[in-house]
Amino acid sequence: MNIAALLSGGKDSLYAAHVASMYGWNITHGVTIRPRRLSWMYHTDNIHLVEAIADALDLPLILRDSEGEKEQELGDLQRALTDLPVDGVVSGAVASEYQRTRIERVCHALHLASFTPLWHKDGEQLLRSMVAAGFDVIIVAVAAMGLGQAWLGRHIDMGAIDDLLELHDRYGIHVAGEGGEYETLVLDCPMYRRRLTIAASETQWDGSRGTLRIHGLE
Repeated sequence: MNIAALLSGGKDSLYAAHVASMYGWNITHGVTIRPRRLSWMYHTDNIHLVEAIADALDLPLILRDSEGEKEQELGDLQRALTDLPVDGVVSGAVASEYQRTRIERVCHALHLASFTPLWHKDGEQLLRSMVAAGFDVIIVAVAAMGLGQAWLGRHIDMGAIDDLLELHDRYGIHVAGEGGEYETLVLDCPMYRRRLTIAASETQWDGSRGTLRIHGLE
C-alpha cells in the first residue's frame, strides 16, 4: 500500500510514519501544510525545517502554504493530497479529536484511507517506545507550568520522561505534550538517511513560555 505521511518535523508525525513503515506500508511522499499564523490544525514551530527533514527521509515533499483560517485550512490539505498516487495518509494524531476527524474528512472526500497508528496511545509508553526505537527528539517550544527555559533544547530521553511524569502528577500536563505543553523536533530516527545537527539557533523566552528558534540544520 502506498501512503503519504503528514510531516511536521515533530515526534508524533515521524513516529507515526515509522510505525506505518514497520507495518510494511510504502511511504512515497511527505506532505506538509505550512500555516502563516497559529493554526487550529497544523504545527508551526520551526516548520521551515521540514524540507531538510524530507531530504533526510529521502522523500519528495508536497509543501503548501496556508493562511491558517479555521476550517478553510482543510481545503489546503485536500489540494495538497489531490492526485497524489497514494492509497492513504498516515498522521500522528494522538488525542486531538479535532485534528483526527478533519483529516478523515479530507481523506473521505478523496477516497483515501486515513491511518492514525498513535491514536489514544498512552503518553508515557509512546515516548518510551520512541526512545527505544532510536528516536533523538528535542523540545523546541514550551508553554506550560513547570516547563521552564531549561527545557528548550532538552533531549527526550528516559530521564526527561521521568521528569515529565513528575510534572504530570504536579500540574496535570499531558506527558506527550498533547495539550500544547511542548513541541518537538526529531534530529534522528531509523527512517533518516543521516542524522541532523543544529547549525544555529536562538532562544526566545517571555518569562512563561518560549521557543528554540532553529536557523539551520546540517
